[in-house]
Amino acid sequence: MKWVTRSHVHVDRVACPWLIARFIDSEAQFLFVPRTQVLETAEREGAISFDCKGARYDHDGDLCTFDVLIRAYGLTDPALLRLAAIVNAADTDRLERDPIAAGLEALAVGFALRYPDDKANLLHQFDLYDSLYAWCVLTAAKSK
Repeated sequence: MKWVTRSHVHVDRVACPWLIARFIDSEAQFLFVPRTQVLETAEREGAISFDCKGARYDHDGDLCTFDVLIRAYGLTDPALLRLAAIVNAADTDRLERDPIAAGLEALAVGFALRYPDDKANLLHQFDLYDSLYAWCVLTAAKSK
């Protein structure tokens, strides 16, 4: 399936494609377009829109789009929920809510500077999210 969001990815627009590719749609294709073209592109391409005002999946109150996708697809993995807390704090500028959030925000900025092309940015950050998720798995296992 095609998925479309705003260009110039940052925390939520990297975390969501990672979540989609790893847990929701292993054959996902991602399109990145200017904010004003997301809904039009979704209609034209038959794509699912996310992380944009009016998109099928977007922020909902205190939930960032990553949280909304987890809720929509009924994902309950404790490690994924731990990762969601980090992503939410980083994406919503409430860094004090999670001790790892500021680091994730800093890394997102650094990756954006190094890889201004959205697809290249995703390619490199997916390794980061895989590693952070692995840490969350370990942390969840220790807390049992």
